[in-house]
Amino acid sequence: MTSLQHGTVVLFDLDDTLMAHREAVAGGIVQHMRERAYLADAAAAQRLWHELEERHYHAYLAGDLTFEGQRRARARDFALAHGEELDDPAAGVWFDRYFERYRDEWRLHDDALPALDELESRFPGVRLGIITNGEPDFQRAKLDRLGVSARFEHVVASGALGVTKPDRRIFAAAIELFSESAPVERAAYVGDRLRTDALGAADAGLVGVWLDRHDTQLDEDDATAVREAQVIVIPSLADLTSRLGKRWGAPAGDV
Repeated sequence: MTSLQHGTVVLFDLDDTLMAHREAVAGGIVQHMRERAYLADAAAAQRLWHELEERHYHAYLAGDLTFEGQRRARARDFALAHGEELDDPAAGVWFDRYFERYRDEWRLHDDALPALDELESRFPGVRLGIITNGEPDFQRAKLDRLGVSARFEHVVASGALGVTKPDRRIFAAAIELFSESAPVERAAYVGDRLRTDALGAADAGLVGVWLDRHDTQLDEDDATAVREAQVIVIPSLADLTSRLGKRWGAPAGDV
């Protein structure tokens, strides 16, 4: 193995990049809603739960809520929208039960394992890692349950560092961890959120890869940011290795 191959690092976001988080959330909340006998349209309930997750989880990332607090806030708001009032302890119990249903739905995206295999074949000695906004134990539990923990050398979680993506410090911390065992010659980060993942990584000096599974139509500002940061845009992880191969066709110092 050459030093260049050994110095190649590819980092991934977890939720909605490797793990089908949104699908697990949608399935879990419908199961839980039926268990609570809420009379509501499943699609509308899924949209509401997604909106509440976005709102309250970002409040947690901003430091306005604790991790447990954002869970209970989501439970209270969803239950209230369906005619049930929950106090704080009851909201915790409600969320714990929902979480069991959500956990039952955890799956990798179909393109995840083939992409990891292809990376390791195309770049012998490549080292893989995770950078995730969340609590380390919670995210590691997902990797364990999905059976892929051994594929990743390091898992860097915002809950352990006190900084969240797109802050360049979380990306720098990951590269520093990998550098302890061997120099990092080139590195890429793959995620499903344009600004949080791909542009954040590019700003930190990595190759930013945006996994846009939904063929998003960008406004002018975002399109310009993608061009200027030389973000790689892919519709599926099936395209990841070939696109990185094109970007890294030159010696590492020229990338």
